[in-house]
Amino acid sequence: MAKNTLRILYIYGDDEFALAQRLKKVKLRVDKDGMNTTELDARTMRKDEINMAVNAMPFLSERRLVFLEKPSGEYRGKNQRADFIMFLESVPETTVLVLHEEMDGKKASKNWLVKWAQKTKEIARAEAFMLPKAWETRDWIARIQKEAKSQGGEIEGQAAARLAEMTGTNTRQAAQEITKLLTYANFERAITLTDVELLSVNTPQGDIFELVDALGNGRGKDAQAMLHQLLDEQDAFSIFGMVVRQFRLLLLAREVLDNRGNIQAELKQHPFVAKKLATQARHFSISTLEAIYKRLLVIDEEAKTGRAALDLSLDMLVMELAV
Repeated sequence: MAKNTLRILYIYGDDEFALAQRLKKVKLRVDKDGMNTTELDARTMRKDEINMAVNAMPFLSERRLVFLEKPSGEYRGKNQRADFIMFLESVPETTVLVLHEEMDGKKASKNWLVKWAQKTKEIARAEAFMLPKAWETRDWIARIQKEAKSQGGEIEGQAAARLAEMTGTNTRQAAQEITKLLTYANFERAITLTDVELLSVNTPQGDIFELVDALGNGRGKDAQAMLHQLLDEQDAFSIFGMVVRQFRLLLLAREVLDNRGNIQAELKQHPFVAKKLATQARHFSISTLEAIYKRLLVIDEEAKTGRAALDLSLDMLVMELAV
């Protein structure tokens, strides 16, 4: 093998489904039958296990494959980290060592092992798999279309946008929905918006959009019923975060409309999502949306300081907006 062959792969992120898929692909590529694979957890392994696994010679193959889960938290002192990095740099070219762990973007930006892998490009590569951000709709839609293609089919742009809205940031559920939709289409045509509306199930993020739509159209009882169902199924703080996001987008959309701008271009939204935002924003004046947003800030402060229960405050807000 060539000197400095890439032999360490550090896979991290908060998208559990994407991480699992990537690990599966690595295993299929390096050691399909599993005869030369060792899986270790840094939290429970003995000190000599990783050394033995990494330095063992492959059996009837060019390379061994070693998975090491959650390594960064187990080497906490400066000396421990230096020793582990020295060990990583001595991994033989006959071994592919895959380090993997779940962490969000904030933790990843400060993680010592991420920084090492990013700068040590001769022997290591860092790969991040992060959940799509709620406001990065265009990227999420593209990922849904890519997933449909990887499963051997296609999904139309409007259908992908609606599925992105309905599944929130749940990448595993989105992949499962795509499988179901492609099967329904018998893999003979692209998934359509009608297919998604007929077969797919809303997550809380999709229900929030419907709740706001009900408020904007004067369907107060429907909005209250939707909120109560959401609160029965989800944590109030999770629901509140989605409500804040939706009204923030509506406020921005209303400002764009009042300035005769283009929501799709200025807010960087997919045409399907931009159209729905425009429709909802027209139900509220800019002053009303500003008042709602200020009220949400007050609700947030009261909930965090214990002055008011968040679920009750959300219920009161919906009642007031439904009048």
